[in-house]
Amino acid sequence: MQFNSLAYAIFLPLVFFIYWFIAGNNVKRQNLLLLMASYFFYGWWDWRFLGILVFTTLVDYFLAIRISRASSERNRKLWLALSLFMNLGLLCFFKYWNFFVDSWITAWASAGIQMNPLTVSVILPIGISFYTFQELSYTLDVYKKRMEPVRDLVGFAAFITFFPQLVAGPIEKASAFLPQFLKSRHFSAQQAIVGCRLILWGLVKKIVIADNLAVYVNDIYKNYDVLPGSVLLLGSALFAFQIYADFSGYSDIALGSAKLLGFDLVKNFNRPYISKSITEFWTRWHISLSSWFREYLYIPLGGNRVSIPRWSLNIMITFLVSGLWHGASFTFVIWGALHGLMILLERYFSLSFKFKAASGNWLLNAGLVLKTFTITTFIWIFFRATSIEQAFEIIHKIFTSFTVGSWNLNYLRAIWLIVFCIVIEYLSRKNEYVIFVPTRTMPSYLLFAIEIVLGLLVIDSSITLDHDQFIYFQF
Repeated sequence: MQFNSLAYAIFLPLVFFIYWFIAGNNVKRQNLLLLMASYFFYGWWDWRFLGILVFTTLVDYFLAIRISRASSERNRKLWLALSLFMNLGLLCFFKYWNFFVDSWITAWASAGIQMNPLTVSVILPIGISFYTFQELSYTLDVYKKRMEPVRDLVGFAAFITFFPQLVAGPIEKASAFLPQFLKSRHFSAQQAIVGCRLILWGLVKKIVIADNLAVYVNDIYKNYDVLPGSVLLLGSALFAFQIYADFSGYSDIALGSAKLLGFDLVKNFNRPYISKSITEFWTRWHISLSSWFREYLYIPLGGNRVSIPRWSLNIMITFLVSGLWHGASFTFVIWGALHGLMILLERYFSLSFKFKAASGNWLLNAGLVLKTFTITTFIWIFFRATSIEQAFEIIHKIFTSFTVGSWNLNYLRAIWLIVFCIVIEYLSRKNEYVIFVPTRTMPSYLLFAIEIVLGLLVIDSSITLDHDQFIYFQF
């Protein structure tokens, strides 16, 4: 079920009503309702894959108990390894089977040998990358003794399948989020209002901004072979804002939906395009995934408490895995590797020149922001391109056929959408979330009028545009 669909517009208010006015403040009834609603939400896409979700939930529930009860460290590691093998095995099979088979055939073909094995095209279950990592955080946290295993199976299953963040995050750490399912929750009108505003702004970013930008981006990348470098550069910059509006829009709707039900999810984005370095960018972009990799991969590898060569290896391993997590394609691997390489260069550069941005020097800081955005925009080309060849061809044309004055006037509308997004976020820069909130300088009637206008923009774009799937649903 899509957040930007009529079905969800009916589903969420219905769940909200039953949750608060029928289930009441009874946490067991609330969790049971959330579990049933989440299964329905996920099954709306394809009910056949519900079995995987139920199976992994049950296995990790009992494995965590076995880890806690194990009489020796060897047995604890054995039960943890079983959880890792089950979760990562399923993830690798569904996500990378086709990729490995195609790569195998291509490798033999390059040697002049034609391979034609009998293979089955594997469908990727939606959200498997996200809920797998959330389940792993539970067994890993129990193993590290950060939390005790829960005995409430319904509460645990509701945590794993929580529909606002089931298919595209944020990825929650069990030790931080699971306790919210085990305590009593009471309705808060103020929290519900904040939730509605988050949902509204998320829909604006997705439907009004991202889906409109997608029209231009898709056209430019589709016709990259006949367009000049200036248009391709514009298309890459437009994609940078498209994917931000698309994914952060999803995250805002997820946060808002969770708040309507009395839950607090972690903030997944924090104005990433004002970052002054790639290192800072990854503290602002897809924060929950960055935190997951830092805590469960980067730090266990040794983090930065090792020699510089070993630290460099840790960084590259983390970003290569991150790239592969995003998709079964060498374009994603290169995308991750380039981000890791940029972080290494930033570190070596700062060690060599002791360079730091002066907080009061706005011109220097603006230059650093522009530099970081330029780098991320070029790296996004590998993320968006359908092949390595297409990515390199686009970059080649940007540097060799940059024809000034070749932009279509229709592109001005796309630029206006970006300016609109930037202005809204700038006006909300002092707020916890990028939404309009009542202030002493903003009358309530003006706030209401703004929300009405934003709602009308969402309705207008919903009518005139196709409903595009959220980009991160493919991961």
